[in-house]
Amino acid sequence: MRLARLTLAAAALLLVTTVTVPSGTPSDQAERHAALSSDTVQPRGAAPRPAVQRTRHETPFGAFVGSWDNYIPNIRRMAQWLNGANMQVGHTYLAGNGWADVEGDPVVLGLWSQWRLADPSRKLVLGVPMLVPNEGNLPDGEVAKLLARGNRGEFDLHFLKLARKLVAFGGGDTVLTLGWEMNGITYSSRCRPDPAAWKAYWRRIVTVMRSVPGQHFRFDFDPTRGLDAIPWTRCYPGDDVVDIIGMDSYDQPAGGTFDEYVSEPYGLQDQVEFAAKRGKQVSYPEWGLFDNGDNPEFVRRMVDWMRTHDTAYQTVTDYCPHGFWECDRNPRSSAVFKQLMSGSKGEPSPWSVPWSPPWGSAPAPGH
Repeated sequence: MRLARLTLAAAALLLVTTVTVPSGTPSDQAERHAALSSDTVQPRGAAPRPAVQRTRHETPFGAFVGSWDNYIPNIRRMAQWLNGANMQVGHTYLAGNGWADVEGDPVVLGLWSQWRLADPSRKLVLGVPMLVPNEGNLPDGEVAKLLARGNRGEFDLHFLKLARKLVAFGGGDTVLTLGWEMNGITYSSRCRPDPAAWKAYWRRIVTVMRSVPGQHFRFDFDPTRGLDAIPWTRCYPGDDVVDIIGMDSYDQPAGGTFDEYVSEPYGLQDQVEFAAKRGKQVSYPEWGLFDNGDNPEFVRRMVDWMRTHDTAYQTVTDYCPHGFWECDRNPRSSAVFKQLMSGSKGEPSPWSVPWSPPWGSAPAPGH
C-alpha cells in the first residue's frame, strides 16, 4: 500500500511543478481591516460578556505522536490503549530549517493526507512556520527584517507550493496552525518584534494559500496561554483570515493552579470570550503537563474545560514530560487521562466544510 500511495503522490506532484504567485496579492491589508483586529481584551465585568459555556459533549481529539510519516501507526496504537477511542485528529509539524521544509516533504504530506482521507470524520492539523530558520535563536531585529521581506512577497512562492501539494495529496481541508505560539520568544515566527508587520504577513500568507483552487483550509490562530512576551490580542490579524482561535495550554508555571490558568490575563477565559464575540470555535493544539510533575487534577480540569466549551478539536502533546501514553513519568495523570478518554467516539461529523479530493475517492489506507 505504501508504494501505491507514493505512486499516487508522485502523480499528484505534476499539479504543483509549475507555480506562480497570484497577481494582486496584498501586502498592506492590515490597515484596510483594522476594525477586524483587537489589541485588547475587554476588562472583566464589562457588559455584555458572551455566553461561552456549553452542555458537556465529546470533542474531536488526537495527540501529537511524532512528525514524520512513520509515526502515523502510533495513532492507532494509542487509540487501542484507550480501549478503541476514535482519535479523529492527527497533528504534525513542518520542520523550519529552510524554505524547502515549509514547502513540505511530499512523502510526509502525502501519507498524512492519506491517513486523513481514510475516514471522513478525521482532521489533519499541520503546524506551519512563517519564517526560517524557525528555531534559529534569531534576534528581534533580524526577525523584523524577515517580516518586512515577507510583506514584500519574497516568500509567497513557498506557501503557494505547500498549498498546492496539500490539495494534490488530499489534504485540502487541513487545519493550519500558522506561526504557532507567536506571542512567545521560542520561534522566529513570532510577533513581538513588529506586531503590525506580523499581522500583515499572516494576512498575506492566508491570501496566497486560499488562492489555490480546491482548498478548504482552516487557519488556527494559536498563541500560548497567558501574557508571555506580548499580549496575543496584539497579534490577532483579523476575523476574515482566522477560522479557529487556539491556545497551547501546559501545566505551568510551577505552583500554578487551574483556576489561575482560567482567570489570568490572556488565559483560558479570555480566549473563549474573545472567540465567542467573533463567532469562532476554540482549539487546544498543544496541551499537557510541564512544571508541576504528575498532576492528575490538571488533566481532569483541562478535559472538562474542553468538553464544556465550543472546542473544535484538542491534541495532547504525548511525549515526556507532557504526555500520558509514551511517557512513563506521569502514572497518576495517565490513569486519569485513560479513564476520561477511553472509548470516546468523538463527534460523528465534527467538520463544517465537507471536502473530497479532486481526484475522487481515497485509495485504500495502509496505516
